[in-house]
Amino acid sequence: IRLSDIRKIGIKGYLFSLVGAYIEKELGKKVGAKPGDEMIIAYKTAQKHHLKVALIDQDIRITLQRFSKEFKWKEKWNLFVDIIKGVFLKKEVIKFDLSKVPDKKLIDLMIYKVKKRYPSLYKVLVEERNNIMARNLHHLMRQFPEEKIVAVVGAGHEQGMIEILKHPDANIIG
Repeated sequence: IRLSDIRKIGIKGYLFSLVGAYIEKELGKKVGAKPGDEMIIAYKTAQKHHLKVALIDQDIRITLQRFSKEFKWKEKWNLFVDIIKGVFLKKEVIKFDLSKVPDKKLIDLMIYKVKKRYPSLYKVLVEERNNIMARNLHHLMRQFPEEKIVAVVGAGHEQGMIEILKHPDANIIG
């Protein structure tokens, strides 16, 4: 994301992307992986086996624009408080091994905490993207009914997408 993107995604979206990129980079250093490595591996594996690749997620600029529009003042305050608690008080730390995908119970707990404390963040980063990715995946499944499809998504999206895909006619628009 470039400074010139502020007009399209808004100042909050731009700042969120900078903070998110920094966090991803720092976490990546701890586990020996760069942000997006899993997608590059998935792409290279598909190329090696002569498989088609479809990008099913929403364009990051749209997500950041939505975030910029939806992020509420109360949630900004909650984020500030949580950062202070985390840095100075070392409270409410959920420990897990960053080199592995957390187990379902931990993912569910983290998703619940985000949904409760940051509802608009959850809506934009998880719920809306679950719907978009499930819709795109559903279209691929209908377009290629005899093909096996491998979808690479973040662990926090898996369960929500499965639930949507169980009842596509009721949950997927478009």
